[in-house]
Amino acid sequence: MKRLIISLVLCSLAAFMGFAQTDLQPVAIVKLTKSEPITVKQLKTEAEKLVRDTLVQNLRRAPTAAEINTAVQNLSAADRRQVLDVMINEKLAIQAAERDKITVSENEVNQQLQQMRNQMAQSAGRQPTDAEFALAIRNETGQELAAFRDQIRRQALVQKYLVSKKQNVLETVRSPSEADITAFYNNNKSQFVRPETIRFSMVQVPFTPDRNKARELATRLVQEIGSNASKFDEAVLKGQAPNSGYQAGDAGFLPRQAEAQQLMGAEFINIAFGLKQGEVSRLIEGLQGFQIIKVTETYEQKFLTLDDMVQPGTRVTVRDYINQGLSQQYQQEILARASQELVTELRRGSPFQVFENNLNW
Repeated sequence: MKRLIISLVLCSLAAFMGFAQTDLQPVAIVKLTKSEPITVKQLKTEAEKLVRDTLVQNLRRAPTAAEINTAVQNLSAADRRQVLDVMINEKLAIQAAERDKITVSENEVNQQLQQMRNQMAQSAGRQPTDAEFALAIRNETGQELAAFRDQIRRQALVQKYLVSKKQNVLETVRSPSEADITAFYNNNKSQFVRPETIRFSMVQVPFTPDRNKARELATRLVQEIGSNASKFDEAVLKGQAPNSGYQAGDAGFLPRQAEAQQLMGAEFINIAFGLKQGEVSRLIEGLQGFQIIKVTETYEQKFLTLDDMVQPGTRVTVRDYINQGLSQQYQQEILARASQELVTELRRGSPFQVFENNLNW
């Protein structure tokens, strides 16, 4: 029995050591200025990032570890090689940047992280704590903050090197001409349609555990307001005072689209778009609370011209919108061209070696 136990332990240890050796084996060695391996484990980690992003888009939720692992195992040989090529290109660029004494400071990395924190603060209404920020990064990317920070540093270094070597190419990006804008508009005219849209003010009594109490307040408000627009405006002002018991104010613009119905509910949409400008609704039992609304602006469905605003309440015309989109497209095209030129130059002379057999994990 003792021999059997020892034998089982040795077998398990041998299997573990075999797995570890496989993960630590190199799939490639980059040697532009120094010999730097890319291990099977490192490749798997990068592949996990790729499949995680894809799964999030497809599943519309954070994937489980088992789902990510299955997707990584099912990657084709071509997909694995594509991930590896990206890693090789990055290491070549980083080695070249270090050779040319191009660096990224800790302050530059901190600035990028702070921009992300500021975006979180805008959504939450306050600055996130360090723990909250680290958790958000983990949930969003699947990485710990230290690993994510290193990724930002590497990307910034590669970008700096690209700009230093291909500034002449990057400066050739052109601005869209009026002919470009007009041609894009004519080819996509059917997409530039403003749906029927309203702007409205709303008085809302949020649902509480005691819904009857909320209903009583909402019923009292609708009785006080009736169909009187002035009384509605008075209720809005009162609702903005502390401890009013309800919410009130301008609710912005609402287009008549499927997304709006999902957000507000079918009954709300039918009532809201049945009102004329200045009219006050009856009491609505919405998805989030009891509601009374007054329509303040109405816009019919319209095929937009180049000089029309993309959305009511904004100052961005269709022409501006197309110009911005084409500018980004032209920038991306030039960036792709500059990146490809740089990769071709860095790979010249094959300063790397790939071990194809190790791609089959």
